[in-house]
Amino acid sequence: MSAGVPPAVSRAALALTGVPARTARRLSARTRTVVYRAGLADGRNVVIKLYAATARRNAITESAAIRAVADHVPVPDLIGYGHVPGHEATALVTADLGPLTLGSVMRSGRISNERALRDLAGLLGRLHRAPVRSGVPRRPLHEQVTSLGRRCPASSLDRIAPALAAIADAVHTAPVWCHGDLHGDNVVLVGPRVIRHLVDFTDAAAGPREADVAQTLVMTDALSTLRARTVTDAYPLTLDHHLVGAWVVFHTLRSWAHSSPGDDRALWARRLDDLSRRTPHLFRTRRPERTR
Repeated sequence: MSAGVPPAVSRAALALTGVPARTARRLSARTRTVVYRAGLADGRNVVIKLYAATARRNAITESAAIRAVADHVPVPDLIGYGHVPGHEATALVTADLGPLTLGSVMRSGRISNERALRDLAGLLGRLHRAPVRSGVPRRPLHEQVTSLGRRCPASSLDRIAPALAAIADAVHTAPVWCHGDLHGDNVVLVGPRVIRHLVDFTDAAAGPREADVAQTLVMTDALSTLRARTVTDAYPLTLDHHLVGAWVVFHTLRSWAHSSPGDDRALWARRLDDLSRRTPHLFRTRRPERTR
């Protein structure tokens, strides 16, 4: 094992690529995953994502999603995935596409925010054309609501009851592959033609296209009418805009529930209040508090 390479990364590289890792640099760390950029002994650079034992299903789903959508939208080459010997973790290894992301070039001013939003909409459209085979994991609404209910008070769910009803009552359409977390930093620009590649399919699942479009609106703060229209106008498939709005409300509340107390949570609370003013039909009117 090379010095400075975490044991789990070293074992994952050897087991899934057949080549030792010489270097490793951590790119991100979350509750379920830790991601490293690793240099292999044969000169290749790869990205190794380690999943906690509780997220093993996500590793399987992510590998399935990458394979399923590769003919429709650019994604990194899948090198291998599986259990890490001697560890509880599961690993996914993909080709390293480099550090340049759509988010970074937007923040540097090299492309406009509007252009970035249009690019995201186009990528979503291509992704959503990928066929979904039987047996692909889905996230039923009741499971999502139950999970959210563990993190926020019942009054918060009651507040968005009209939005939940709109989602539950929607006409069922054929599910699409949903990325689940598409924003500028999950799009890597590759080569002289700066081809946009989708990465990080940790939250991929089959579901309604409106849910995935809404998630992108929420994660890119494209919640104003003008910014939202930039995305939906550039999205090439048919959308139920009322359903998109309902999913925006749901994803915003979920972002609030998962945010850290303090400025981060206050930001999401303000966004939720703004949505309640712009789309009051998706919220239950709050009863005025009684005065004593």
